[in-house]
Amino acid sequence: MSTSIALFTALALFPAAPASETLQTAPPEGFRALFDGHSLAGWWGATTEDPRVWMALPPAALQDKRRASLEDIRAHWSVEDGELVNDGQGLYLTTVALFGDFELLLEYRTVAGADSGIYLRGVPQVQIWDTTEAGGKWNIGAGKGSGGLWNNDAGMPGKDPLVHADRPFGEWNQVRIIMLGERVTVWLNGQLVVDHARMQNYFDRDTPAELRLPIPARGPIQLQTHGGEIRWRNLFIREIAPEEANRRLSEGGPSAKGKPRGFEPIFNGTDFSGWRGPTDNYEVRDGAICCKPGQGGTIYHQRELRDFEVALEIQLPPGGNNGLAIRYPGEGDAAYAGMCELQVLDNTHEKYAALDPRQFHGSVYGQAAAHRGYLRKPGEWNFERVRVEGSRITVELNGTVILDRDLATITEHMYPSEKFAGRTRTAGYFGLAGHSDPVRFRALRVRPL
Repeated sequence: MSTSIALFTALALFPAAPASETLQTAPPEGFRALFDGHSLAGWWGATTEDPRVWMALPPAALQDKRRASLEDIRAHWSVEDGELVNDGQGLYLTTVALFGDFELLLEYRTVAGADSGIYLRGVPQVQIWDTTEAGGKWNIGAGKGSGGLWNNDAGMPGKDPLVHADRPFGEWNQVRIIMLGERVTVWLNGQLVVDHARMQNYFDRDTPAELRLPIPARGPIQLQTHGGEIRWRNLFIREIAPEEANRRLSEGGPSAKGKPRGFEPIFNGTDFSGWRGPTDNYEVRDGAICCKPGQGGTIYHQRELRDFEVALEIQLPPGGNNGLAIRYPGEGDAAYAGMCELQVLDNTHEKYAALDPRQFHGSVYGQAAAHRGYLRKPGEWNFERVRVEGSRITVELNGTVILDRDLATITEHMYPSEKFAGRTRTAGYFGLAGHSDPVRFRALRVRPL
């Protein structure tokens, strides 16, 4: 058993050998059990419903909703020999606990004709189904196999699994899922089937893609079942801390092998070589650039860029304020003289409660609002990736795209549009627009497009 666990939790792919014939009695190191092996403690029932709605209920109302679901759960779910068993009907088993970034391990065994899935943070789904031609769903992709993010838009990475990895009916299938923000990686029976793909929000599909809400930052694990019996066992989860999440996001998924192509460091971690502007207003501390308290101004890297991506880590003190200068000309206010300033802001602080939405973290200052709720606590490092291509800017924060807008289509600005004189710039410098607070930046890398 110890050898099986070690293989199961290795950071490499799962072994191709069949699943163990016996149950694991203890979680692998660093994991905890979602299922205790003999009861449904810690679970309740929900259907395909927007988790944001019920998570916003008052505590008493949420408790009533959970309690009311248990009659249906008891009618369709049972425990047999340490396995969760569903008869193919009823509500979906849903964890009381909510999760942000995590690694999930489980095994399932299903029957012909069944259709199931694993909802991540309450959002469908990692697909599980009958992948044989006799199952009758080849017309919607079943022949490609299980494990894909089936509710993603057609053609989007992750919708279809990379390989068919399902085992024959009667055998247990092993699943390993890593979720970082909205980025999902799935292994099925030791084979990579989804590679660091974005998972779209099923519950906001009718909204234009650039305005669509991302999936929640936290939510439950749900076991969706219909159409036939399915059994689950060895359900273990490990919450991923920010430092590990940032490292994994920086590495870019299994296929990148820890070295995303084309990125070059623009900060050496020790001094301001290659940087221009008022560098005396900043300092290098513990491998990070830090704006001195009460100081500011825009410093920028000397390489002029047109279309590019930048990746970096950001640490905000409580109430901290700074910005990323995009296509900065080398002088003037980055928000107006440059193409734009992307806000870097602890927008959880009470002093910012009344700001315009176009001033919160990740927003194009005064022009386009980013989605909120994906910034880590003050003092924790955030991983951010920005893509600038033509007039379109995409901001990904901690694995979730919080802004994706074409600035050329924006007609309403926080101030008169002529104030944003640089918004049509096609080239310039990347920089940091300090605003007197000790915000820190590290691991800065750029990739010209």
